[in-house]
Amino acid sequence: MYYRKALCAQQENVDQGTLQITVHSKTDNRPVENALVRISYTGDPNSVIEEVRTDSSGNTPVLQLKTPPLEYSLNASEEAQPYAEYSMQIKAEDFHQEEIAGTEVLPAVLAKQPVLLNPRQDTVSENRIVIPPHTLFYEYPPKIQESEIKPVHETGEIVLSKVVIPEYIVVHDGPVGDNSASNYYVRYRDYIKNVASSEIYATWPDDTIRANILAIMSFTLNRVYTEWYRNKGKDYTITSSTAYDHKWIRGRNIFDSIDRIVDELFENYLSRPNVRQPILTQYCDGERVQCRDRGWMTQWGSKRLGDQGYSAIEILRYFYGNDMYINVAEEVSGIPSSWPGYDLDIGASGSKVLQLQEQLNAISQAYPALPKVNPDGIYGAQTQASVRKFQNIFGLPETGIVDYTTWYKIQEIYVGVTRIAELQ
Repeated sequence: MYYRKALCAQQENVDQGTLQITVHSKTDNRPVENALVRISYTGDPNSVIEEVRTDSSGNTPVLQLKTPPLEYSLNASEEAQPYAEYSMQIKAEDFHQEEIAGTEVLPAVLAKQPVLLNPRQDTVSENRIVIPPHTLFYEYPPKIQESEIKPVHETGEIVLSKVVIPEYIVVHDGPVGDNSASNYYVRYRDYIKNVASSEIYATWPDDTIRANILAIMSFTLNRVYTEWYRNKGKDYTITSSTAYDHKWIRGRNIFDSIDRIVDELFENYLSRPNVRQPILTQYCDGERVQCRDRGWMTQWGSKRLGDQGYSAIEILRYFYGNDMYINVAEEVSGIPSSWPGYDLDIGASGSKVLQLQEQLNAISQAYPALPKVNPDGIYGAQTQASVRKFQNIFGLPETGIVDYTTWYKIQEIYVGVTRIAELQ
């Protein structure tokens, strides 16, 4: 059994973290209102410590929960588990019950647990998720070394003509050769957030998190760009095995700091001069597994550099060399319109504002707390109020201004609520 009872109510040496659960219907991605969520300590399902319900946007209140001390996640140790583990039961009218065990809660950072419920009319083969331990606190297979730049001249090698951020990738939930493992269609950004939440601690310095996320994204986009596994006859983009790729965990929670930084950086990847493909940026933890002699980044080493005030690119160049630089993809798939290049605020007008207003109105069909606006192409007080409420619902800074992050979050949610059961 993977999970442990990580924190007892009687423990005195504790900090506090926060957790919010968001519940959606699996078939149409709409929020589920009035779902009952019961929270207990993992390993002790009868110890219900919180019982809450979701609002019209599918969100529970933000819950304050006990965690181990903050310093446990800031220093490498094989003894002190730095996060608490909680379990939950989710019930809603007209849906099958869902259970999740092992949601990780760190101190001083918001843990976000997404939940997808299956309607009762659907046949459900599995409705329980067990989240295994974090890679920094458990022994997983070490990465098999590969060349960071893939040969693209070999007969049969297929590569894309340009670097594109895909809308979805297909994750093989097991190692290469495990034909019994399932494949999952996962939105690219959700995949990156999942992996980063599984492989680094969200309490680390922001620039350390940025450096690690850039490495994860560049590695992933190398798999996409070279069609690495499909060229070998496989029907997936990447695996969930740490020996081959990254640790992706179906159904796990993500953390607010990682969520925010992925949304800030998701168009980026790492390049070297005169190399067209994203660099396959490999790394290891630097404690259990050593890889510095391979020219790889170490995760704990990146954390120590972040503590010293190194920027993300300085951390990356420390490990990978001074010719590494941050690049931007030429295209983002699956969005109705790309970022206009400037913030939309009071006084803005034109086609981008009109599109924004129409998208907000479409989103309000699924999120009734979001006020409708008059689609007149003019960014006035009404549009500003709707944007501010959108930011409130989706955990963004409530500025009422459509910046880069808000723009792409609106695109993401708009696509999600206007498609019916795509790739389910």
